[in-house]
Order: sequence, then C-alpha cells, then structure tokens
Amino acid sequence: MTGPERVQKALDDAGLKARVEKMPDSTRTAAEAASAVGCTLGQIAKSLIFRAKATDAPILAIVSGDNRLDTKKLEALIGEPVGKADADFVRARTGYAIGGIPPLGHSEKLRVFFDEDLFRFAEIWAAAGHPHCVFKTDPTALMAAAGAVRANLKS
Repeated sequence: MTGPERVQKALDDAGLKARVEKMPDSTRTAAEAASAVGCTLGQIAKSLIFRAKATDAPILAIVSGDNRLDTKKLEALIGEPVGKADADFVRARTGYAIGGIPPLGHSEKLRVFFDEDLFRFAEIWAAAGHPHCVFKTDPTALMAAAGAVRANLKS
C-alpha cells in the first residue's frame, strides 16, 4: 500500500470525509502546499517530527504553516528535551519520508500536539504521505482523528 493509500485508509477509519488529492506541483513545504491548493500559508497543517531525547520517542507537532514551533513549549508538554529527528528516524518511526508526513496513519502510535492557531480556519490542508499529495478537512476533526492534544505551540 502506498503512503497516500495508507493515509486515505486512516482518514476513512477515523470517519473523516476527506479525500487524498494528488497535486501537479510539489506540496513538500508549507509554502509549496499553500500555492498548490490555493489557500493561505496558515491553513497548511505541517507535521513536524521531533525526537524525545530521554525516551527516544517520536513526537508529532501539527503546526499552522505560518507559525514557527517553540521547542521549549513542546518540551514542557512532554516533560523532556526534544531534538531534531533525522530522515532515517522519521521514516522508521512514522512510515513516511520528510516532505509528505501526514498527521495520522503512522506505523506506530505517536504523542501528538495540535497548534491551537489552526482553529482560526474553517478548512485546513495536510500532507497525505507523498510530496505531491494533500487532503482538506476541518481542524476539530483532524485533531480528534490524530488523537492530538490542543496546545499553544508557536514561538
């Protein structure tokens, strides 16, 4: 099963009506995704993976595309320092490559935190397992489907 197929299955399993869409242009970065789908940068829900330093656990922060994540806030939420997750760690722990990491449908259960700024929008877009695939949904549905905790994450 391809990455986008796994994401579609996760969306369906969560009861979301969202459909994975393949774009002709890259959606690898938040700016590229916003341009490809014709929305504002803030409407992109970027999935950022961090590596918890003490437990080696993958941590997912779903952040509005126009925000920078404050790692100190994330560390306070999880109770330990975080570090950058390299490409091998991300693929091994999520099942996806950087540039297409979705907010759900990972190969293992992740602790997930959801940027409260995404609630500024009725619709948001997220990566769907491939650098050219995205899906549209609403923030409340995505936060629930991802099993995320709402948090103030921006710096």
